[in-house]
Amino acid sequence: MIGARLVRHLRTWLGAWPGSGPGLTVVGSPRRAEPGWDGQPHPIVGVTDADGRGVLSVLPPVADAVRATVGAGELAAVPAAAGIDGRLFIGVFRWSATPAALPDAGEWVAADDPSVPPWLRPFGGDVLVARDPATGEHRAGVGIKRHDAFGCELAVVTVPAAQGRGLGRRLVAQAARRVLADGAVPTYLHAPDNHAAARLAEAAGFPDVGWHVLGSGG
Repeated sequence: MIGARLVRHLRTWLGAWPGSGPGLTVVGSPRRAEPGWDGQPHPIVGVTDADGRGVLSVLPPVADAVRATVGAGELAAVPAAAGIDGRLFIGVFRWSATPAALPDAGEWVAADDPSVPPWLRPFGGDVLVARDPATGEHRAGVGIKRHDAFGCELAVVTVPAAQGRGLGRRLVAQAARRVLADGAVPTYLHAPDNHAAARLAEAAGFPDVGWHVLGSGG
């Protein structure tokens, strides 16, 4: 079941899945011009599996130029070929079918509630918030990047004073259970050198199976 959800998510998010052959298949998708989870378009998005096969989704007018660049093995030049300033970001792509059986750690609150920390408000919908039981102060939270009806990326932040206590992993597992109950697949993305995020993901039930995400960065 989770595999079918993941395929539907990638087909919707990227415009195609799987690719048409080995390596990266470049597709032109009108989705790249549409607002993403944050209201802004994301002109380069890609996912590769453990064998390096995958789909790189770009705007239709630049697809041929990007395809030639990828075919020449010049991944770093993809943003320039797409007419975008910046670099190509390659991160770790994880998902979970069975979140860790950790106790809940937060409560769901509407993102526009006055009590919600500013960084969580742009996610919209409901966000997951953990507060200090004694003071009511915000300790950690999870926002959901709703890429489409089939895939939701989780983003977590824990204040420095509350780090190292397993709070973040409990919140991510709790949020993942909600996403699964809603019929979507929960994903978790991070930079390859973000070891703290990697440990949290593993503990929350998001294994690293060798998949990667690609996108344009600063």
